[in-house]
Amino acid sequence: MPEGTADTDSELELPLQRYRALRRAGSLKPDPVQELGAEKLQSLHHALNGYQPAGDTWLTGWKDRFGLGRSTDEPPQGLYIFGPVGRGKSMLMDLFFESAPVTRKRRVHFHAFMLEIQERLTTERRTTQRDDPLMAVASDIADETWLMCFDEFHVVNIADAMILGRLFQGLFARGVVVVATSNVAPQELYKSGLQRDRFQPFIDLICARLDVLDIGVGVDFRLDRLKGQPVYHTPLGPPATERLDTAFETLTDAAKGAAVELMVLGRTLIVPIAARGVARFTFDELCREPRGAPDFLAIATHFRTVIIDGIPKLTPQEREVAKRFVVLIDSLYEHRVNLFASAEVDPGEIYPAGDTAFEFQRTVSRLIEMQAEDYIAAKHLT
Repeated sequence: MPEGTADTDSELELPLQRYRALRRAGSLKPDPVQELGAEKLQSLHHALNGYQPAGDTWLTGWKDRFGLGRSTDEPPQGLYIFGPVGRGKSMLMDLFFESAPVTRKRRVHFHAFMLEIQERLTTERRTTQRDDPLMAVASDIADETWLMCFDEFHVVNIADAMILGRLFQGLFARGVVVVATSNVAPQELYKSGLQRDRFQPFIDLICARLDVLDIGVGVDFRLDRLKGQPVYHTPLGPPATERLDTAFETLTDAAKGAAVELMVLGRTLIVPIAARGVARFTFDELCREPRGAPDFLAIATHFRTVIIDGIPKLTPQEREVAKRFVVLIDSLYEHRVNLFASAEVDPGEIYPAGDTAFEFQRTVSRLIEMQAEDYIAAKHLT
């Protein structure tokens, strides 16, 4: 068996069997489209068993001479799963990734991967003499990883858009197999972006090299989890924070949150804790630091749910803080982001007097509306 692969085709470890076991245990509800995704991932699991990328020529040699190698002409076709938040895309990819019979595999949030690519390119240009830095980086990644699983595939800036085509050409040429989840179809990536015509070849490449599955039709499990759950908790204290902890755990399938970086007008915005479309902040991180509308817009378009801990009662003198909070809530509301929050007081008492108290009344109204079931059920607008 080629180095970098592992024989793990036990019935208990196959993605479809694991999915059905969760169904039988009551952890998942019946969903034919979701099950189709598990079936496709199981087919890929089988195809990867014994797979050896063509680019890893150093592994051939004696294994080929003894008939232990495998034909490397055609890598297994990857999979691109898209649909709205709450459809179980990340859950399916996790079931697949954990048992995929490849030792050189990696699961990474797509935004974090692109930040890494930019850093690698900078280092490559400064420290080596290779002719094509981007292809050199692609080659290095292919040496390290045969299976790449990208969560939340989303292209928002021109710097990423302009390098993706050649980067993925390099990865595919070296035999890297890709699985990705996204909220949008490949044709909708980087929609209305600058110089989007130069991005079209990347879309064509994705559609040619990956099986594309629309998982959008079916049960919105995120909404199912939100039904009947209070989203605004007061007063502040351990009980309120514990409810936010529970919300984060429930909405992310108990995923371990990690910091995420968003690029905003050339600056880096740190999201302290995020996982599976859910971001968590303290009020001070959002509204006492010098942030503006572009920051809040980036958060609102990138995350389906935002959790804010520690909204205080503001004094009349805290007008700048109140203004930031107004812009934040406007951004979340306009993009139909679900909001979970802990607060010192009810919405109408957060900023009852001050220079912007009249403007703040709209924020009070929106905070109340954002607790309603029809708002929570609305589609996230990216």
